[in-house]
Amino acid sequence: MDRSDFAGIKETVKELFGKSEDAFVNPPFYCDYGKHIEVGKNFFANYNCTLLDVAKIKIGDNCQMAPNVAIYTAGHPVHPVSRNSAYEYGKEVTVGDNVWFGGNTVVCPGVHIGDNVVIGAGSVVTKDIPDWCIAAGNPCRVIRKITEKDRKKLFRDEEIDGEAWQDILERMEF
Repeated sequence: MDRSDFAGIKETVKELFGKSEDAFVNPPFYCDYGKHIEVGKNFFANYNCTLLDVAKIKIGDNCQMAPNVAIYTAGHPVHPVSRNSAYEYGKEVTVGDNVWFGGNTVVCPGVHIGDNVVIGAGSVVTKDIPDWCIAAGNPCRVIRKITEKDRKKLFRDEEIDGEAWQDILERMEF
């Protein structure tokens, strides 16, 4: 679908993620079946999102995905003789509310990511990530907890300036 076909994108996204309010996906978007994906309100997936939904993928409210994020539920046996049978299994992936995935993140089968999490760009998430964490790396690991001190953080140690902070306050729901 052409990126400028907003009406077509909206219609297709509504068909795919019917339960979601205000979901948006920048094409191209890839999935196996589509019927095993559940996203919450205000879901956003940027270019080249891949959701391999052999098993259920459940994503909470207010989740954002930068370009090239992939969530895989599909796997194959380890031993080559078993694997060569073309057997495929699926392990559910769940993502909590308010999660932001940096670009080129891969989430492996069976992983559960908590609420209010930031996954750094280029991460390969192989294990569960708890609530309120910044996690990154390959393999992805928790770097630190998100605290009240982070409320006005913009980028690294840079803080949000006064004008931008005022704009944020006007947009926030209380």
